[in-house]
Amino acid sequence: MPLQDAIARAITQATGEIFRPEGRRGVSGGDINTAEILEGGGRRYFVKLNDTARLAMFEAESEGLAEITNSKSVRVPQPICHGTHDSRAFLALEYLDIMHSAGKSEELLGRQLAAMHRSTTTEFGWRRDNTIGSTPQINTAEHDWVTFYREHRLRFQLELAARNSPGGKLLRRGEQLLEKLPVFFANYQPLASLLHGDLWGGNHAALRDGTPVIFDPAVYYGDRETDLAMTELFGGYSPEFHTAYNEAWPLDAGYRARKHLYNLYHVLNHFNLFGGGYAGQAERMIDQLLSEA
Repeated sequence: MPLQDAIARAITQATGEIFRPEGRRGVSGGDINTAEILEGGGRRYFVKLNDTARLAMFEAESEGLAEITNSKSVRVPQPICHGTHDSRAFLALEYLDIMHSAGKSEELLGRQLAAMHRSTTTEFGWRRDNTIGSTPQINTAEHDWVTFYREHRLRFQLELAARNSPGGKLLRRGEQLLEKLPVFFANYQPLASLLHGDLWGGNHAALRDGTPVIFDPAVYYGDRETDLAMTELFGGYSPEFHTAYNEAWPLDAGYRARKHLYNLYHVLNHFNLFGGGYAGQAERMIDQLLSEA
């Protein structure tokens, strides 16, 4: 059975409505997965594809989208089904006709993200591990945020970097930073907020009516500042977005320093995924943070 027919059968079972694909077209832009749109009978689905070994990644993404949906805050594509066929894993999602967001949509996203962050729990982490890109993201629950961020975010990435890089400076300086981590939280105790987890500029858009949409999450519960820091790392979010978020839930003054601490995680992950100049960028960030500790 062709892969698309197997996916169509899974969609039929999940929705209770017979779906027969009449056409498919590839979608460009993904670094980790390939993607395509399946069409038939006036219905469309967005389908992500990868090797069968990546099925758990799709399972976690599906659960993360459901977690955000349950917060009744920001629109996300609804997961339909996931599974494997031959050597391929797939995740079928609701197809959304999206466009670049701007103006009022960005303002609304700021307010809705603040509302999502008000969904909190008692522990930092999540009920399962997931991925950040294709890198494992460990979500073992901790009562203390500094412990969680030190062990399951920065130390995990630093140890990966040590295996990927012949030099030891990054790990040595990183270990020094881990020891000083409590300094950045001397007067700040974050809540365990529901996070998107990978909120770079390419992971948000808007429907044609201006409704904000976020997608490709790496969900867990942690300091809300981590999501806001990611929005600043590569750009892609307007001043209206940031103003609206701060009006809805003002950020602590210490965010200006901690945002570099939080973005270090993503820069280290980019080094571990893609190599190149990200190691040098991470070293500069660590040096800056150590100078402020």
